[in-house]
Amino acid sequence: MPLRPEHLPDDPAELARMVVHLDGEVERLKAMLRVFKDAIFGARSERRAALSPDQISLDLGDLSVPDPRPEPPANDNGGENRPSPRRGRDARRNVGALPLHLPRIEEVIEPAHTTCPCCAGPLHRIGEDIREALSVVPASYWVRRRIFPKYACRACEGAVVQAKAPERVVEGGMATNELVVSVAVAKFAWFLPLYRQVQMMGSHGIHLDRSTLAGWMKRLAWWLRPLYERQLQAIHRHPRIFCDETPLPVLVKGQQRTKRGQMWAHAVDDRPWQGPAPPAVTYVYAGSRSSRTIAEQLSGFSGLLQVDGYGAYKSLARKARGRVELAFCFAHARRKFVAVHKTTGSAFAAHVIAVLAEVYGIEAEIRGRTAAERKAVRQARTRPLVEALKSEMTDVLAEISSQSTLAKAIHYTLAHWDGLTRCLEDGRLELDTNTVERTMRSVALTRKNSLFAGNAGGAETWAILASLIQTAKLNGIDPSAYLNDVLERIVSGATPISRLDDLLAWNWKAGAGKLAA
Repeated sequence: MPLRPEHLPDDPAELARMVVHLDGEVERLKAMLRVFKDAIFGARSERRAALSPDQISLDLGDLSVPDPRPEPPANDNGGENRPSPRRGRDARRNVGALPLHLPRIEEVIEPAHTTCPCCAGPLHRIGEDIREALSVVPASYWVRRRIFPKYACRACEGAVVQAKAPERVVEGGMATNELVVSVAVAKFAWFLPLYRQVQMMGSHGIHLDRSTLAGWMKRLAWWLRPLYERQLQAIHRHPRIFCDETPLPVLVKGQQRTKRGQMWAHAVDDRPWQGPAPPAVTYVYAGSRSSRTIAEQLSGFSGLLQVDGYGAYKSLARKARGRVELAFCFAHARRKFVAVHKTTGSAFAAHVIAVLAEVYGIEAEIRGRTAAERKAVRQARTRPLVEALKSEMTDVLAEISSQSTLAKAIHYTLAHWDGLTRCLEDGRLELDTNTVERTMRSVALTRKNSLFAGNAGGAETWAILASLIQTAKLNGIDPSAYLNDVLERIVSGATPISRLDDLLAWNWKAGAGKLAA
């Protein structure tokens, strides 16, 4: 019913309360309208969402941190400052120098004439210029023909000797182990779905059905499952892990529709504080994202679990009774204030974002130091910032409507405050869960191109192969070389089940020369 003057109370305090409440409700509805409009008409990427120039680097899906370095000083000649070249990812680019490990194929290009244009005498070579350019040989297929000679004794009729055929992933099939691995790496490392690979093979005159390649992946996952399970156990042996989940559509058998499954990720990476855990991620497919599901997956884990604010993790911590402690994610809290600022232009939301930018700037300075050093710096510099921010949020919360989007963002942050600030007391912890969220990109990209898993078994195959391939990439290993070597050792029996830990990506990398021998 519309509000009319005769319905308004006479008490000024009651009127003020109504105004504040209605203002919050209007703000909430405007924010909802803005979200719907952006979903329909706005840009799909948030990479350029404008806040302020200093916040651009923090607004990349919350998977990066701001550059803490100061602005370069003015030039002595009074000229305009030129930004110094950014390092980090850019520093790894091959600008001006191609990798030395690549083979060089030399081609000498002689001039058309080697006679002097003045006297017609012969010219003598006085030097040379060398210009290098990167080239490629397109993928090619070839047939491996193995010949097994038979030997018999001329004196004995029954003695016939012939070598035994080596074991293959697809026994009796047309594919070598290398081809099966190349299909898996193309899909789970470089996100090329099977139907596109079938089309690419077709251009070479090799006509296969997509289901054939899917069968190869299933067989490959069967061989690698014991190594996958060892990798998950190795992650759970560490006292601090990250966890996250993302939807994975799975086709319903006999129906032209999908059901919603979940791909969970368990990750470790102690490089930011020189810890012992190497970078690793293991995906686990499950039919749901319930608290029972994650409790089953982490039944043998004891320690710190760094996660977002999803209720299943909180339920796990309550039932674990001290066996599992939660640390939460500042990036998730920050995103809520970013959303408020985008929809309402709130000055306080912008202030929160600016304070968190300072916090992330400090974090960038101490990345790579020991846990003790990180804790000391956080206590001295980060704690005053976040404690002052908490006090300000508490004061603002008392002045605004509880229905407003800003109030909800503040409520979320304060409700998770103990878990958010646990990193101040423990230098091993990160400010956020970006370590595991970055590993979810591979699942999202594969899902975008492949759309869904064919069935639950296909989703498990996805989890096994993606886990081993992405962990190899995290450790700086070529996934093709890694899987080919690992598979050869497993299939041939050269590495028994009791020594599978030698084939985990970080161990394989450490002893690559010995293993490859």
